[in-house]
Amino acid sequence: MPTMNPDPHQILEQTFGYRSFRGPQESVIRALIAGEDALVLMPTGGGKSLCYQVPALAREGTGIVISPLIALMQDQVSALRELGVRAGFLNSTLSAQEVFATERALRDGRIDLLYIAPERLLQQRTLELLHEARIALFAIDEAHCVSQWGHDFRADYLALDVLQREFPSVPRVALTATADMRTREEIVNRLGLQDARQFIVGFDRPNIRYRIRQKERPKQQLLRFLREEQEGNAGIVYCLSRAKVDETARWLREEGFNALPYHAGMGKDERAGNQARFLRDDAMVMVATIAFGMGIDKPDVRFVAHLDLPKSIEAYYQETGRAGRDGEAATALLLYGFEDVVKLRQMALQSEGNELFKRHEQQRLTSMLGLCEVTSCRRQVLLRYFGDTLDAPCGNCDNCLDPPEEWDGSEAARMALSCVYRTGQRFGANHVIDVLRGAENDRILSFDHHQVSTFGIGKDIPVEQWRSVFRQLVARGYLDVDPEGYGGLRLSAAAKPVLRAEEAVWLRRDRKPAAVRAIGKRERGAEVDHADQPLWEALRACRKRLADAQNVPPYVIFHDATLRAMLAERPLTPSAMRAVSGVGDSKLERYGEAFLAVLRDISL
Repeated sequence: MPTMNPDPHQILEQTFGYRSFRGPQESVIRALIAGEDALVLMPTGGGKSLCYQVPALAREGTGIVISPLIALMQDQVSALRELGVRAGFLNSTLSAQEVFATERALRDGRIDLLYIAPERLLQQRTLELLHEARIALFAIDEAHCVSQWGHDFRADYLALDVLQREFPSVPRVALTATADMRTREEIVNRLGLQDARQFIVGFDRPNIRYRIRQKERPKQQLLRFLREEQEGNAGIVYCLSRAKVDETARWLREEGFNALPYHAGMGKDERAGNQARFLRDDAMVMVATIAFGMGIDKPDVRFVAHLDLPKSIEAYYQETGRAGRDGEAATALLLYGFEDVVKLRQMALQSEGNELFKRHEQQRLTSMLGLCEVTSCRRQVLLRYFGDTLDAPCGNCDNCLDPPEEWDGSEAARMALSCVYRTGQRFGANHVIDVLRGAENDRILSFDHHQVSTFGIGKDIPVEQWRSVFRQLVARGYLDVDPEGYGGLRLSAAAKPVLRAEEAVWLRRDRKPAAVRAIGKRERGAEVDHADQPLWEALRACRKRLADAQNVPPYVIFHDATLRAMLAERPLTPSAMRAVSGVGDSKLERYGEAFLAVLRDISL
């Protein structure tokens, strides 16, 4: 049995400055202290880190945290050191001298928590080092990276079952915010956690408002969203390609926004510098591919916008979950169009995986498209995908706040499907729409498509409505996309009942952007009363000054929630400041007097 150190509640209060645990945190912590293994699924911002940090401090030895996030380890370690925790990391950014010093500290028992990248952990030299040290526990963060079906797969994670073989008596905890049932099973099987206790917390993030719209001049849609609702806020804009990231970041800067790019094609130093600026600045917009964001600790990200369709609900949930980690209001905006559907269908079909892998990819994309096209509560659909439930509509998604209209598109669907068939099942949507509308251009004439029976039968339906029809037919699986990359459409087996008029097709009616009721609001987190604004700005300025001196993000000093607690409680003595949530012993000693001076000055 391990020798117990201070009680978890003592550690929580004295080190982290909180009075009580949330949800199942205490149960997870006590299981690990007792030497049990655990699997923890908890939404982003739900407090996963405390689940391994507290037991690492309560047990003898060093807690080893396996994380793929080399670029973020420095900030995670800095935050722990600000709390008085002896923390360090081992990764490729360290010099040989720094590696030697960290390894010596580990052997000597002078580190409470050590972060290691998986590729370094798997080196024989590192495993021998760990055998020479006293290990309190292993925490496998971002455990969904073990899933070969997933969007964040890391091959090194497949070998982490070595921990079970080499250190059978050391408790292990695998943690993630995103895992459907298949991914959970994969985590358990690949990491050898069959006997682990499972702690599955609901996936709902009620503070995030989900909004999904069809693309109609997407740049202008994004610009309107940023200026009308997000002026001065920090957020992330996701794009599918590196070129689009660079172009969008450049365009946003021209429009007056503090915007930076991030993608794998950039140099390592430039990526790290841009990420550091995003973490430290209050009003930064990061334009990125999915290479950016996993494990981002910045709590006050007020929005995540997608300019292209994510390829799965897991990816969408993971990426939108980077908004509103502080629990305050945040918005997830997704703009998508027919081209996104075609491109991702082709990518799934062209992937190098086997047929089973391709089938799973198609299923995941179909689920994502279903979320986009649904006319009921989006949150209910999103949670149902992860095996969670919401009994009533959420009231905080666009479909709840501004319910969409449906129309009987059965006849239009039959026209569209029939025209795809009559033109040979090898042309893209634009060409088929031209045939339906009776266009007599050179391409149609050259293929004699003005002679087919469907020529001109859809001339009364506008082009944009036809594009919506084709998008929804592909999304619902009535049409397949040519896997060779030319965007040609062909009928699926599901199309037959529609063509025979045996199945009705109800479609979502797209609205023009000008007709969309404004359901967004300017997101500023929790509102501060006008009378309290001077003190609020003074506290933020004090925090920024201290953060710059320490070269850490402002939230490492104190989260906004702690500043708001100071604002509400107005502590004027060290003992009163110690009672503020988020103020532990180390931070009181380091920063208490600086904030007390601000509070006393305003109170005079």
